[in-house]
Amino acid sequence: MGSAAAFDLARNDAVEGVIVADINLDAAKAVAERVGSKVEARKVDATKKSDLKDAFSDADAVVSCVSYKVNLLHTQMAVETGTHLCDLGGNFKVVQKQLELNSQAKDASVTIVPDTGLAPGMANVLVRDGIDYLDKIDCVRIRVGGLPQEPRPPLNYSMVFSVEGLINEYVEPCMVLKDGKITYEDPLVGFEQVEFPEPFGRLEAFNTSGGTSTLPLTYEGVVDSLDYKTIRYPGHGHSMWVLMKLGLMDSTEHDFDGIRVAPRTVLQGLLTENLPKAEHDVTLMRISIEGWKGTESRRLEYNMIDYFDDRTGLTSMMRTTAFPAATIAVMLADGTVDENGVLPPERAIPPEPFIEALRKRGIEIERRIV
Repeated sequence: MGSAAAFDLARNDAVEGVIVADINLDAAKAVAERVGSKVEARKVDATKKSDLKDAFSDADAVVSCVSYKVNLLHTQMAVETGTHLCDLGGNFKVVQKQLELNSQAKDASVTIVPDTGLAPGMANVLVRDGIDYLDKIDCVRIRVGGLPQEPRPPLNYSMVFSVEGLINEYVEPCMVLKDGKITYEDPLVGFEQVEFPEPFGRLEAFNTSGGTSTLPLTYEGVVDSLDYKTIRYPGHGHSMWVLMKLGLMDSTEHDFDGIRVAPRTVLQGLLTENLPKAEHDVTLMRISIEGWKGTESRRLEYNMIDYFDDRTGLTSMMRTTAFPAATIAVMLADGTVDENGVLPPERAIPPEPFIEALRKRGIEIERRIV
């Protein structure tokens, strides 16, 4: 995701230069050589304040594409150095801690936007677009999934993003709105069928955590019902439910023949080792928003089918996750976003220029009123 963000930023005429930072300097150099002459490679440990301070101080805006475990630290460093920041999120508990630094960010005249990838991220901005259009909102349904174009058993899935983030989605409670109030549902339940044009046909969708992110907080009392479900090929969700029920997603260490290990650690390693790597993938998204415009009922639908890019070699998940974050970073740096603080995407990002920027990058989002 970091290399895809650098790829996009290096091709933006408004960007003077890009610093690609990694704890592995050779990896950073490889990205810089591949992406272009605007790019400088640096060795930076994303967990060390001294490294971060130097790197942040040299940038107008930072896109953090590393583990969510350091996003709070990066937020603190952005405030300290007066640098705008967006990140790819991955854990709502961390986002909540970031939001608590809102007043400090305002005092530092910086804007920090957590969760700026695909969903949360792009999906949040599209939800805002639909909500802004309607006068009264009954329900918001967000359905998103990154899939291999050619599924292979046993899970019909490939590693399109962090396995750590993937398992989080399958184990943590799912925050939703019901009757206008925040409530929580279990993950890996609530199965439903969704239809997409061939060759996809009938797929499944089920509860996963994190996809709603801050939307229930922002729209509590405004939207009656709001939820998020992940799209997968049929059968995948039940397989993951079995693994979860067997305890293989448990983060607590257990004693196995004198060796203490968390089952989740083993599962993460096995998934990384055995699932096919993302190659020719596709990202599917459907957001449905129902409500009223004046005295007439309306349903807005946002649809996206985005494929692996043969020309650039970027997977669809790289494009649809990193390009929104890179777009937001530019908006922070050039003043398009002029409110300071720690703000969720649906509050900070104006939908129209955001959607247009993605269209220019080949990410087409169909918006229709039915």
